[in-house]
Parts: sequence; C-alpha cells; structure tokens
Amino acid sequence: MDSSPISCKTLGHFFGVDGKRLEEQYASHLSGFTDWDQLEHAENWLLFPENLGEYLSIDETSLSQGELYTVLTNKAAKGKKGALVAIIKGTESESVIKILSRIQVGLRRKVKEVTLDLAPTMSRIVKRCFANAELVSDRFHVQQLATEGVQEIRIRHRWEAIEQENKELELAKTVKKRWVPELLGNGDTVKQLLARSRYLLFKREANWTPSQSHRAELLFSLYPDLEQAYKLSQGLSIILSTSKDRIVAFKRLAIWYNQVEAAGFKSFNTISRTIQNNYETILNYFTNRSTN
Repeated sequence: MDSSPISCKTLGHFFGVDGKRLEEQYASHLSGFTDWDQLEHAENWLLFPENLGEYLSIDETSLSQGELYTVLTNKAAKGKKGALVAIIKGTESESVIKILSRIQVGLRRKVKEVTLDLAPTMSRIVKRCFANAELVSDRFHVQQLATEGVQEIRIRHRWEAIEQENKELELAKTVKKRWVPELLGNGDTVKQLLARSRYLLFKREANWTPSQSHRAELLFSLYPDLEQAYKLSQGLSIILSTSKDRIVAFKRLAIWYNQVEAAGFKSFNTISRTIQNNYETILNYFTNRSTN
C-alpha cells in the first residue's frame, strides 16, 4: 500500500472511514484541484512547458466520447512522469499552434526532433512551433498505409464472393434445387476464407500458425493479386525494420516504389504518393529510428 496506488474506497476500509466520503473530500479539498492554475481551461487544453525536451512526439488520440485531441510528449520520459508536454482538444492546426505558442520561443527552439504521423496538419504545427526541429514520419503510420492497401484488396474480393454466392442461391431457388456451397481444403467457403484471412495478412509469414499457413496457401492460389500485395506490404516492413541508414533505405525504397508502380494496384496509389510526397521525413526515421 505504501508503494502502490489504491482507491479511496480501499483506503477508507483500512482506516474505518467512509471511502466515498473520503474520495469527495480529496477531490474537493486535499487534491488542490479547485486551486489548480489550469482549471479554467483544462477541458480544452493543458500545457506543461517544464516537460519540454529535445526529442518529442506529436499525435492525435481519441479520448472521451470519440473526441479527438492533439498530444505532445517528451520521448525522454518514456511514457512515465514528465512525458506530457501538451494535450489540446481538436486537431485543427491553427488552434493547436495558438496553444503551443504559449511556450517560450527560446524553449521551443531547443527542440531537435519531432516524430509525427503523415497528416499535413501535424507537419504544419511542428514547422510553425518548433522551427529548428527535424520532422520524422512515424514508420508505423507508413506501414499502416501498405497494410490497409492489402486489406482493401481482400475486402473487394470478399464482396465479389458474397455477390457470387447470392447469385448461386437465387439460381438454386429458380430451378428449385438445394444449394450446397463449395468447400475448400480447410473446410472454408470462399466467402469464409476471405473473412478469416484478415488477421494473417497483418502478420509476417514466419509468425503464422499451421492453420493460417494452410489458409494463406488456399487464399493466394485463388487470388494471386492478394499474394503480390501481401509481399509488397511485407517488403516495406522489412525495409523499415532492417535498413541501417538513410542512403541504403533510400535505394531500397526506390526499388520498392518501382515494384508498386509495376503491380498497378489502385489500393496502393495512396502509399506510393505518400512516400513520394514525404520521402524526406520518412528517410529521417533512419537517423535515430524514432517512432511514436
């Protein structure tokens, strides 16, 4: 109890007092909340300039009732006490810039690096507020775009399979015959195969279970384009996780980009354009390998 947090209810039980009453008294008096210097605007923004460091992360997150907030953190704190620099309601760049500009210019100029997602709003915020900082695109946001491209192809094929199944059912009703779906080698129908393959497409092949390996074999035999897209996605992951410096990464990304262009997948248009438009900040990742 001396070193671990406990609830007021539990504390009250130990000392023979009403836990709920103790909680109310703590919130209203002992905590100092009513005298907090940020109480007036706490619902919309909080700022802790003393937590500012040379290496920061900025991202958006969803808190209460799906409301989006912009969060700025100090990497040196590693998510512990002193990590939070600012949390601001909303993601509109000018509103966020207005709040972050309350931090002294001299402190903001000391920031060397900020890791961010690929949203133009985040880039604008960092450039305006931390003029000397190098922008680093978070590798997981880059990889996410490729993964979403694979899933988009899978979902398209699944809708096609559902439509085909509906047509076969209607035909069976017309000719008054019992419709029996074709089962694949693992007992799945094509529709089920496409639905149940979702999670294996997120994983590396080396991490598949035996049943997932069998399912992938069936999936890729029916849909070679899915196999090609999966390999492109995994290829990007390997580049991001194993490249040792930006020069090597640049060459490998250029080769990967050409492979995407040759494949001609519409679902990969977003990732290819994103890499083309953000290659400098993506390559900056390979300096310190910073992520959010």
